[in-house]
Amino acid sequence: MNRLANETSPYLLQHAHNPVDWYPWGEEALSKAREENKPILVSIGYSACHWCHVMERESFEKEQIASIMNDNYICIKVDREERPDVDAVYMDALQAMGTRGGWPLNVFLLPDAKPFYGVTYLPPQNWANLLLSIKTAFTNHHKELIESAEGFVQNMIMSETEKYGLASTSDSYTEDEVDTMFEVLRRNFDRAKGGMNRAPKFPMPSIYKFLLRYYDLTQHPEAIAQLETTLDRIALGGIYDHVGGGWARYSVDDEWFIPHFEKMLYDNAQLLSIYAEAYTLTRKPLYADRLRQTIQWLQREMQSPEGGFYSALDADSEGVEGKFYIWTEDELHDILESDFEWFAKLYSIRTEGNWEHGYNHLHLTHSAEDTARLQGIYTDDFGQKYQTALQKLAEARTARVRPGLDDKILASWNGLLLKGLTDAYRALGDESIRETALGVGEFILTRMTDNGKLWHSYKQEKATITAFLEDYAAVAEGYLGLYQITFDEKWLLEAQTLCDYTLANFYDPHDEYFYFTDAAGESLIARKKEVIDNVIPASNSIMAHNLYTLGVILDREDNLEVSDKMLSKMRKIMLTDVQWVTNWAALFCTRVTPTAEIVLVGPEADQYRQEIEYYFIPNKVVAGTPTTSRLPLLEGRTTIQGETAIYVCFNKTCQLPVTSVEKAFQQLREARSM
Repeated sequence: MNRLANETSPYLLQHAHNPVDWYPWGEEALSKAREENKPILVSIGYSACHWCHVMERESFEKEQIASIMNDNYICIKVDREERPDVDAVYMDALQAMGTRGGWPLNVFLLPDAKPFYGVTYLPPQNWANLLLSIKTAFTNHHKELIESAEGFVQNMIMSETEKYGLASTSDSYTEDEVDTMFEVLRRNFDRAKGGMNRAPKFPMPSIYKFLLRYYDLTQHPEAIAQLETTLDRIALGGIYDHVGGGWARYSVDDEWFIPHFEKMLYDNAQLLSIYAEAYTLTRKPLYADRLRQTIQWLQREMQSPEGGFYSALDADSEGVEGKFYIWTEDELHDILESDFEWFAKLYSIRTEGNWEHGYNHLHLTHSAEDTARLQGIYTDDFGQKYQTALQKLAEARTARVRPGLDDKILASWNGLLLKGLTDAYRALGDESIRETALGVGEFILTRMTDNGKLWHSYKQEKATITAFLEDYAAVAEGYLGLYQITFDEKWLLEAQTLCDYTLANFYDPHDEYFYFTDAAGESLIARKKEVIDNVIPASNSIMAHNLYTLGVILDREDNLEVSDKMLSKMRKIMLTDVQWVTNWAALFCTRVTPTAEIVLVGPEADQYRQEIEYYFIPNKVVAGTPTTSRLPLLEGRTTIQGETAIYVCFNKTCQLPVTSVEKAFQQLREARSM
């Protein structure tokens, strides 16, 4: 066993038995490198990473290769989910070297932690050769490596304003600009299969969030068509676990057919939000079904006894990627018995497999009912037969070796899930979902919060690692969602407390964006800012949304000013290459027209809130109280002769209060048509 045996990260523990003399990231390893003047190898991955496991088996478990590493390097293993700050710094360096990023990420550093070379996965012989070549270069060309490393560091410390050519603008937000963003985005649509026109295909929730808001603003038919095509294929394809619920990380092909099988909490959390909004807009039963199934999977397999949610399920089981999820024809025949024939037609099951090595993976392109009709196997009791067949497979799967569970609990990903659960509750009205959301909120507040400061990671009843901007941003967003489904002002005030902390400890007034790391956190060779949206939106774009929402609800002009400065500086990128900044673009859509402020006062405030949620109104905030409140939106608002009153307001100006949701919605329609 090496030093990683004392860590709690599941990924680091996976490497604790390696013959490599791994150190965790920390001063001990960095000091040893300086003392011995040795180059540092930082190898970054995560527990559900398939190619990380492959490289471990092929290289890090081999005595001969480990010997080369131990003799010539100080070797550090990093869990990128536990230390996203370290990952961000060295991923940025790798990309500056002209290498496509990915994991495992292997970066070579000088003893002062400055990077000079990096690669992702390499086969064992290539890796061994590289190790020897790097060591030779370190010995014989040390001066050149120092110069190279300095260049990469200078690139990393460049401000985001300088790097992306951002500039403040004072212009108002216009629909014409949003139209331009959509036109730029649509050039890359895959109109036949959904998603963007490339492979592999990742679910990109912030793109779908923008499409939902763009459609709400313009009613552009292509926006809703692209959205539905994409969400249908993601819901029906092999990227979704038809048997157990939940989405895999991405599809390796352009058909949404074969996934990279790991299931990540952050994907499923965000897709809850997207499918909830899409269901409210379209009322498609498929979307509601996927919401319910995914929440059930999360509760069944990902929830800790304390109420928080674990991070990921591995892609591999028994050393084989996807083995838990795939089937031979004989297995399906034995399990389904009399249901096999129609099920095989439904899912195109074949003896040779519909994938590879005789294995079949469950995948549809149209709904099960429509596919059954096309195949001539539809019967009046098809729905029940279909659910029974899937249940049989689920029961059979319980006997298999399960994929590994990454059981650390991250504040950021639980914040995303909290938002997803609140959105799912708003769409479905299922009280058990609200209870689950409240449980997540209480878990973060009681187990991962200390005097208004967050911790990043929780495991074995202990919260560790100074939180990052992604934690504050995602948790604050989740708390804002929780307030708007409970009207418990505690959550609203906690959200503002977190945002106030980030303004004091993360905000750069010169660049007008937030650093990723706390001023009180560990100093690395560069203090990064995250502004480009990816599979998870940039922490800065989430913060801009939060500050805007809090500014509206709490009448905080300071929040609104910071949010507007952040958003306006992103205008150039939004108008030229919007697909990388779609969470920013979604906020831009919100700013084109005034946000509806819906205020509910009276004993039926929660019931009326549920009725309002039936309507698709993404550009709104909801505040309420059964009695009275001193919140700015609620202060002075009263019932109407004891009846619950609904106030529809824009820019702090309210229309006459009404006592029915129908009348309130009529006011909203009239306001939008003006």
